[in-house]
Parts: sequence; structure tokens; C-alpha cells
Amino acid sequence: MPVITLTTEWKPDDIYYGIIKGKLSSRCPGITIIENAGNIPPFNISQASFIIRNTYNNYPKGSIHIICVHSEALKDQDHLIVRARDHFFIGTDNGIFNLILNSDPEEIIKIDPNGSSDELEIFAKAASDLITGKKLSELGKTVKTVSERVPLRATIDKDVIIGSIIFIDSYGNAISNITREVFFRVFENRDYRILIQSNKNYTDRICLKYSDVPVGEMLARFNQLDLLEISINGANVSELLSLSVGSVLRIDLASKKASPDRLF
Repeated sequence: MPVITLTTEWKPDDIYYGIIKGKLSSRCPGITIIENAGNIPPFNISQASFIIRNTYNNYPKGSIHIICVHSEALKDQDHLIVRARDHFFIGTDNGIFNLILNSDPEEIIKIDPNGSSDELEIFAKAASDLITGKKLSELGKTVKTVSERVPLRATIDKDVIIGSIIFIDSYGNAISNITREVFFRVFENRDYRILIQSNKNYTDRICLKYSDVPVGEMLARFNQLDLLEISINGANVSELLSLSVGSVLRIDLASKKASPDRLF
């Protein structure tokens, strides 16, 4: 059975949860409402899109995903319903749909606000209309494209991959934008070093699990998203190495010489 998910920049005790959940419950009693993710840094579209892109397809087909991140409609932005891959996404046309899907949606509707300027009311009504069986074409005007934002991708030079940390999880593990496919395209059957922040912090192997190294030792592994992750067994690598979203990750040949303190 389809559900409604919420991905927001709100703190757990924020009043907005009660407002939108109340509106949804009143309009479609019995519907399951799930907090997919909250407390996303305000206006951080990149982090929100990363979370939604890697979670939405775990929900039943036909589910509706409400996105309340930088969601006020500005002069050149509209509130949209986007249908893609048997799911519906409701939010603001600020580039987030493009980052989530990285492909053209199957259908895009500019929501008719019916005189309301409150995005929570607009989103709740659109979601409940979908749940009660209304067609997308009844909820607004069809548009052809969504706004585009270019995702931050790892770059490949000769014998070098340069990536960035794009997400820090609850344990302080630092997830990069270097995919398994990109890594092995360059370094399969070759000796390499994985360096984070500086040449003082590196590892020269890929682990399968955290316990493959002693407690307190840094490691690299491909997580369930097939993205390269930097961790410390039993500790918070982001705190110990002062990592944050945007920190640089570099992979080069093990024989390559470099200064002791800098990646570049």
C-alpha cells in the first residue's frame, strides 16, 4: 500500500510536523505517514536529494514523497508534482528533482495553489488528492521540464581520482561521490593510495567491513550504495579528521610522490 513520506529541514520538535501531519490525516484518514529524514541543514538541497535518491525506492510503488527543503516558491520557481519510476514527488522546482532522478520524469505538473500561498497546505492537498484517486492532470498544469542542477561528481585524471565527501552519517562515517565502478575503472589490479584531507591520512586497501582493521584504524570500504566510504573502526572519523561535506578525497598510484601535508 502506498505511503506518504516527509523529508524536511525541520528539527524533531518543530511545529511544522504537526501541521502537515494533521492536514494529511484530516484529508485522508488512515494513511501511513513516514518521516523519511528530518533536521537536514536548512536550504541544503544537495544533502536532501542524496537522502531521497537513495531511499525512495525502498517504499512501495505509488508512494508520495513530500519534500520540505528550501520549499518556499520564489519568483521563478513553482510547486510541482513529479511522477517518475512509479513514485510521486511533491516539492519546489529548485533543482532538487533533477538531483534526485538524474533523468527526465515521466510527468510533471505545476500544482494549482487554489489561492493558497502556504506550501504545507499546497503539498498536503496535492498528496491527499493523489491518495484519493485524482489524476495528475486534475491537479494543475502540465509542464515539460524541471529546473536543473549539476550534481557534484568525482573527476578522473591520469592515474588519479579526485572526489568529495557528500554525506556524513550518524556514526561520523564520511561517504564520498566516488562509485565502485569509477574506482575499479582506474585502479583495478593496480596499487593505489586513498588519501583524505592530506597525505598524512591514507589507506592502501579496500575493506569489506569495519572490523577488518583494528579498533582506531582508518579504513575505506564500499557501502551498500556502492559509494566509497571513509571510516575509523570504533570511532568518528569526521570528528577526528575534521571532515565535513565538501572535504577532498584523492586516490592515486601507490608509487606517486607528494608533499606530506597537501593533496594538491
